[in-house]
Amino acid sequence: MSLQSQMLALVLVLVFMGSCPYMAAPPGEPDDEAFDLENYDLNNEMDWEKLDLFGNIYEYDDLDQEFEVGTVAPANQQTAEHYEKEGTLPTPPLAPVTLDFKGPGIFGPETGLGMPICLLCVCIGGSVYCDDTGLDQIPVLPKDTTHFYGRFNKIRHVKNTNFINLNKLQSIDLTGNKISGMDEEVFRSLPQLQVLLLADNNLQVMPELPITMKHIDLRNNRLISHGVHSEGFKDMSQLEFLYMSNNNLDYIPTPLPLSLRVLHLQNNNIQSLHEDTFCNRHDRNFIRSNLEDIRLDGNPLNINLFAKAYVCLPRLPVGSH
Repeated sequence: MSLQSQMLALVLVLVFMGSCPYMAAPPGEPDDEAFDLENYDLNNEMDWEKLDLFGNIYEYDDLDQEFEVGTVAPANQQTAEHYEKEGTLPTPPLAPVTLDFKGPGIFGPETGLGMPICLLCVCIGGSVYCDDTGLDQIPVLPKDTTHFYGRFNKIRHVKNTNFINLNKLQSIDLTGNKISGMDEEVFRSLPQLQVLLLADNNLQVMPELPITMKHIDLRNNRLISHGVHSEGFKDMSQLEFLYMSNNNLDYIPTPLPLSLRVLHLQNNNIQSLHEDTFCNRHDRNFIRSNLEDIRLDGNPLNINLFAKAYVCLPRLPVGSH
């Protein structure tokens, strides 16, 4: 290429670079320095990573001097450079966290297993749920407990002290345990108890129950008639549901309160009925209007032989004829 052609090509390159804003020299710097062809020689020792968009070379050490990052000095006044050299960052000390399990608190009293009841079980409001937790005894319950669920555990005995001072307790559900015995006065101190569910246990004898009861479930135990208190249900003026099926009862535990609506006694050993079992032979006008569901099937009893026992009932019992 002739010298004349080389000069023309250089002029065209300079014109093109001048028309492009990204390729223009930064203000205040001579064009001949910014576009020195030696600066674009790849063989020169140049740190290309430090070039900005305009061809300026930044030294990061200078940036460190121009910008300060505010930091909180550690308590021993050690500098950030010290921690950087050590390879660690200062961590403010944490205050020790402790949980007080000794008092009632939010977790309730401590159980015999060494755990607060509301960590072992689930406490929601006044309800304590201890279902299927492997318990072999009733845990110590918070004093404000209203409903206790201890189903499907391994409890064998219920003591007088298990429910002491629980004046708000309204229902107890111990279905599906291995309970074979209860202290006589275990429920006597519960002024508001209304629901007692003890199905699927091994009970032969029932302790005395408070007269506040509304719902009693004793299905699938080994109850015998002599194990139920004589006239034990008489004064329960609010009792509506009494389930005693699949036991070893020889007779119906009378007298029954007028409030009773459901009486299930199927699969026992009941062989006879008395005229006063449900009715009042001295009052021919007596009507037991609430008792509409009586189950006597599965007993060695022919209900056709005891017609006078049903004259006061709105519906005949279910049983073999």
